[in-house]
Amino acid sequence: MNQNPLHAAFSHLLLTGTFVHEFTYEEMQQAYGVTVNPRLIMLVSVDRYPDLVDGKAIEWKIEIGQSLMSAICKTVQVPFTWLWIEEGVVALLLELPPQTEQTPANRSAVQIAKAIQKETDAVRISVSIGIGTHYDDPAMLQHSYEEAMQSMIDRFFQGNRMIYPYVKKKQPEAAAQETTTAFKDTLEKERIDLLALVHIGDVDGAVAVLPAILENVAKANHYHVSRFKSEVVDLVMMVSRLVLESGFSAETILAENAHFIQELYRTIRYDKFVRKVCNYVRQLTEQVVLTQRLDVSPIVRQGIRYIKGHLNERIMLEDVAQYCCLSKYHFSHLFKKEVGVSIVDFINKLRLEKAKYYLETTDLTVQQIANKVGFQDANYFSRMFKKSNRLSPSEYRSAKLC
Repeated sequence: MNQNPLHAAFSHLLLTGTFVHEFTYEEMQQAYGVTVNPRLIMLVSVDRYPDLVDGKAIEWKIEIGQSLMSAICKTVQVPFTWLWIEEGVVALLLELPPQTEQTPANRSAVQIAKAIQKETDAVRISVSIGIGTHYDDPAMLQHSYEEAMQSMIDRFFQGNRMIYPYVKKKQPEAAAQETTTAFKDTLEKERIDLLALVHIGDVDGAVAVLPAILENVAKANHYHVSRFKSEVVDLVMMVSRLVLESGFSAETILAENAHFIQELYRTIRYDKFVRKVCNYVRQLTEQVVLTQRLDVSPIVRQGIRYIKGHLNERIMLEDVAQYCCLSKYHFSHLFKKEVGVSIVDFINKLRLEKAKYYLETTDLTVQQIANKVGFQDANYFSRMFKKSNRLSPSEYRSAKLC
């Protein structure tokens, strides 16, 4: 079913509240030839629309739009008009009966939403629906629209085919706030560990820890979508700064960041959001690896990847060689020939490089840092660190803080 252009203009003026600059409500109805008296906004959004539309021609978009509106018009028995507010999302402006204690308007709206879902299911279109508050004053209808939009935010975490009546969010209680503070202390440690992995170019390790970190960010923010996305963007910016510090092109990184952040804020599903963040952090960490300029064979590169992934463990030459399907003698000779140092020296170099990051960014003790990077003996770690950097770990930290 096609929209009447005058009804579309009427709907737009109501959703934005801008009719008050030109008309009274009755004058606007008369000017646009509309008899509907909307009092509540309902948003009907096609689930996974960005995925579904990918690669489709304009004819597909027209077909799904007409199928959706046909199902809605067949279902909704009260007067209404509508407006497409973006691709895959239509706002219904519903004229519901006056509210009573026995039949609140929002309860009627939920019943309508369920009926719409049943009818759209029949034509194989999955939708989620947000419902704003009922307002008697048409000038307040824009608030119903904003509330319907706000209610749909929860769709990010909860999934598809949902109905979201607007409920005003309560402030977290004191106990919840205390939990969040404690949780954020843990999160800070997890962030540091992630950045340390990026710092040494451990691509697989960085990507492996990200999903758990993102889940903890969501919990710490009580699944508040805007705060969650904001914190994740901050985390990505931290990773980007490390890549810039490694010597990669600032112009390239900044341009990629701007595009990526826009993509993140447009993402409406949590699982897809996590995949995007993991893919981008992988891309950024791979750029750190490129700046290290190790021109080695694929088999040695495979060994380096194993070493980085097990850096905080006891690494045996036999284990690395077995992972690369070579004898330890052959692999040891090949590694030193291509990298220029022995496997043991390379492992210690990586561990000390990772330790530098912890010394610069945390207040962990030398013993704690030694354990984090794979040295069981803090004294041995300190000797190796001083031999490599001409400063003890404590002196290095003091020099960086000055």
